[in-house]
Amino acid sequence: MGNWEHKERYAGLPVFRFDQDRLDPDRAAGLADPPAAGAAAWCVSTWFDDPPFEDVWDLFRASVDTTEVTALLVGNWCAEYRDPDIYPVRRLVAAADAFPKLESLFFGEITAREVEISWIAHGDVSPIFRAFPGLRRFEIRGSDGLTLEPIESDALRVLRFESGGLPGEVARAVAASDLPNLEHLDLWLGDENYGGSVTMDDLDAVLTGERFPSLRHLGLMNAGGQDLIAEALASAPVVARLESLSLAMGTLTDAGAEALLSGQPLTHLRKLDLRHHFLSEQMTERVRAALPGVDVDLGDRQEPEDDDWFYVEVAE
Repeated sequence: MGNWEHKERYAGLPVFRFDQDRLDPDRAAGLADPPAAGAAAWCVSTWFDDPPFEDVWDLFRASVDTTEVTALLVGNWCAEYRDPDIYPVRRLVAAADAFPKLESLFFGEITAREVEISWIAHGDVSPIFRAFPGLRRFEIRGSDGLTLEPIESDALRVLRFESGGLPGEVARAVAASDLPNLEHLDLWLGDENYGGSVTMDDLDAVLTGERFPSLRHLGLMNAGGQDLIAEALASAPVVARLESLSLAMGTLTDAGAEALLSGQPLTHLRKLDLRHHFLSEQMTERVRAALPGVDVDLGDRQEPEDDDWFYVEVAE
């Protein structure tokens, strides 16, 4: 997890990076030849506004048989600049007919070395779902300025939001979505200092299990209020039908872990991910002992700074 390294594989395919170097004949001469269109997940990106993302995007479309592309990653588009003219949604939607087999899309595959996650400037991504009704997997990184309307899709199986601070309006849109076949949902809730404004009320429809009858994995992660999340999950109806649950990357303390252990049984889970936590050694042993048949990840134990400052893994 985290956002420090580019993905090497996505949607079961090796990632092939198609970036600004392809526009420079001297640099392009030394680059690997592109694979067959359907044999890779294609990441299209640029570092700076010269060349602009649109030039790389146009060359990608001219060079690759996009009718065979099943997995696409939109990388850096000079994403720290809030400029609607360079925001890739419009170009992606306009090209929808050229991607009839697209099933998996990662929007904002940008590392912290390029742009900090809280600086990735977004807009409305709702048109993507209307333009690509066959998407089975959608993931997005960054949430500054992000807006979303409730989604309606029979195809979508995986939905993930990676952020240092998720707006409550986005969480409410997700909770109001009609996704009968959604199996995997991850929300990085983040820190209020970086735009995180999700409340427990915003998540109510997710926790009751009303909206997503096929859900088998739930991640409510990277949360400044991870103990509150744990307390809610202790009695949330959705938990009984999950196969895996993640409260990783956040500020989970002994109080949250105590709530989990005192709540409904978790022994039916295959995996419980609590990585990056603030549990005492005694509590980590209690959790392991209480869930002997569950793959529990209790790695990356943290110590609060100045004895009372607990921090999420990914914020700025």
